[in-house]
Amino acid sequence: MARAVARRPHHQAGMKILTRYVIRAHIGPFLFAFTAVTGLLFLNAIAQRMENLAGRGLGVDVIGEFMLYSFPHVVALTFPMAVLVAVLYTFSDLTGRNEIMAMAAGGVRATRLLWPLLVVGLGLTAFMFWFNAQVLPNSNHRLSTLLADIGSTNPTLELREGVVNEVATGDGRRFFLEARQIDATTNTLSDVIITDMSRLGENRRIVARTGEMAFTPDRADLYFTLHDGVALEITDDRPGALQRMDFDTQILPMRGVGTELERRVSSGTRGDREMTIPQLATFVDQQLRSLHGLAEESRNASIHVVRTTLGLSAAEGETAEGETAEGGASEGWFRVDGPAEAGSTLSRLDPGLLDAQLDEILSVHRINDARWRVHRSNVYRYRVEIHKKYAIAFACLIFILLGAPFAIRFPQGGVGMVIATSVGIFFLYWMGLIGGERIAERGHVEPWIAMWLPNVLLAVPALGLVFGMGNRLASNRGGGWDNLRARITGIFQRGEVA
Repeated sequence: MARAVARRPHHQAGMKILTRYVIRAHIGPFLFAFTAVTGLLFLNAIAQRMENLAGRGLGVDVIGEFMLYSFPHVVALTFPMAVLVAVLYTFSDLTGRNEIMAMAAGGVRATRLLWPLLVVGLGLTAFMFWFNAQVLPNSNHRLSTLLADIGSTNPTLELREGVVNEVATGDGRRFFLEARQIDATTNTLSDVIITDMSRLGENRRIVARTGEMAFTPDRADLYFTLHDGVALEITDDRPGALQRMDFDTQILPMRGVGTELERRVSSGTRGDREMTIPQLATFVDQQLRSLHGLAEESRNASIHVVRTTLGLSAAEGETAEGETAEGGASEGWFRVDGPAEAGSTLSRLDPGLLDAQLDEILSVHRINDARWRVHRSNVYRYRVEIHKKYAIAFACLIFILLGAPFAIRFPQGGVGMVIATSVGIFFLYWMGLIGGERIAERGHVEPWIAMWLPNVLLAVPALGLVFGMGNRLASNRGGGWDNLRARITGIFQRGEVA
């Protein structure tokens, strides 16, 4: 008994050492996978958007801001994938070096190594949920606003011939340019008229027979070289005086053309991917109230049209509502007592008036039906976004449960096994998430089912592998590609026999 008590502190100390060892073993692969995958996807995202930024003379601060706001969207994709790669690589390496086998021989089951990882996974899940719920929506909103501001800048190369083109420069000057002909291939102009309205109280106009325009290498400044022309200037200081200057060649610089980025104050309007969870929930409640309001509006419109047609007052309609006389049936809010008798209200109805009122009812219902479809689509779409933020965050925990036992079963596939397995699992997960999102947004399935189904489909085999990982361990003499291929082939062969 004394020996058992004496061993307990040593056992606890040993488990702490193993826990720290397993966690430290995951840090390197996680950082490497996260850096590599994030870098590749981030460069790809920047390259796709760079064509919208090129040629606008944007400053380094604007480019840096664009890259900063683009980064969180990539992190939301690569963070769970890096977790999966790290778990697959670490447990595959530990099993390949027989460390898992040695721990099992010492009385430490493989499932015991999962507990510290699950605790870390819960922390990563909480971090990803906060990231997806707060950081990502705000960065998406700022990126959307920045791209709208960049897109509103007017590139100078879109000068049109035969019309007056306004050109604003970065130093606050304003020019109005008109040319009879503009050759975009050679950048030459003919019959050029340029009016300078930059200075208050001065009006300067340049008229030239021909000219050329060219950008500086950084495409920030535009230079006009004008030939065979005249410059006219009128100032308020000298009323009635005209200053004229003839020239053979004159160079007119326009500095910072089209590069002045006007930063607008962000509006309160946000898309579904630019909202936090409280904002999404508030919007969904507003749409639901609108749906109930449309139903009530259609009902009231129908009642009003019928009352107007029958010539009944509101009090009469309320009295007749819900009543059912003997031999009659209640239909809507008015009573039908069988065939219309001579001189009754129904017999005196004008068919033309009845058709007009019927068309009015149908028109109201068609409009409200279109509005109902829009509100209903918004409810599904924004609910999808709410559940997606939770589901993607929870995927970190699912990947830990799935990656560890899978790597122990097939440790000798090497880095190729890790990459192929992680890419395959994440591809299936992401395709399921995207497909479920599309289906749920159309109202074919509940949003929470569509968003959580990929997690459930991965969690079921993950739990099965976890429960069996302590019963059977692979050594460095097996568990490679051949073993995996044999298992998959055996599954299909058994299916054919059945």
